[in-house]
Amino acid sequence: MDLTLGLVIGVVVIALAFDYTNGFHDAANAIATSVSTRALTPRAALFMAAAMNFIGAHLGTQVAQTVGKGIIDAPDGPHGLVIVASALIGAIVWNLITWYFGLPSSSSHALIGGLVGSALASASVVHWDGVLEKVVIPMIFSPLVGFSLAAAIMIAIYWIFRNSQPGKTNRGFRYAQTVSAAAMALGHGLQDAQKTMGVIFLALTVGGFAEQDDPIPQWVILAAAGAISLGTYAGGWRIMRTLGRRIIALDPPQGFAAESAAATVLYGAAIGFGAPISTTHTITSAIMGVGATKRLSAVRWGVAGNIVTAWILTIPAAALVASISYFILHAIVE
Repeated sequence: MDLTLGLVIGVVVIALAFDYTNGFHDAANAIATSVSTRALTPRAALFMAAAMNFIGAHLGTQVAQTVGKGIIDAPDGPHGLVIVASALIGAIVWNLITWYFGLPSSSSHALIGGLVGSALASASVVHWDGVLEKVVIPMIFSPLVGFSLAAAIMIAIYWIFRNSQPGKTNRGFRYAQTVSAAAMALGHGLQDAQKTMGVIFLALTVGGFAEQDDPIPQWVILAAAGAISLGTYAGGWRIMRTLGRRIIALDPPQGFAAESAAATVLYGAAIGFGAPISTTHTITSAIMGVGATKRLSAVRWGVAGNIVTAWILTIPAAALVASISYFILHAIVE
């Protein structure tokens, strides 16, 4: 088999493996609040999230275009494919580490960190303007918007239902959470499956099997959607416990507010700006936002601090693993 073709196939397989880890790592993003409030059973929530992830992956390619074209310029041929493979390995390793410790870190930023790390190790071009505009600025603002919007929705709910019967209100919001969790899962597919599509498309262009201006092939969309859906259905129980209970014990109105705010931010970033924001950062900050409206002490800020530490470490840690992977793969393949 031709070396380039073999490497393209290898990169596609690694990309789909990353997509799968993204699914089980981030399954909690969409359903932790619904499960913790008993709005949905864990298995029903996972099935719904998997289905909505698959649908969401077909709703656009703006984020895929950003990841595939706007972060690095990988050289053509085997050398470029080694760079892309190294980036994916860095992202997968960081996903597994944070999953093991139950920390809801960002698969998106792990992938971006991997791309930057492997590009720097190989002396390739990094589009720092693209990293700043499409990654760093949204990374800072999306949690702030998620926190503020969730708090605003929660305050509105408190005011609207201030005279209602708590038991009846909670039952109603359990039903509403089915819709908000589905919207969150749809946004996750719209955001995260597209990132894998972008990497696969990058591998195809580097390998000479596609042009920069070509649309994302349909088989790439289907493969990425399927992998993230399977990963989502496999579940991410460790992270689900962190988001669902350890930050704050949520009730159904709080879960609805957090999911609605996070889904709104995901749609706005993907459709409006093509920005690959972190679903993890967004839903976690939204959960903190609804908790803070009750009282600041209701949020377990120690747990939140550990999560924020993982956020800060994600890009440099994934970049470091990717750069090491590049040197190893470079020595073996080239």
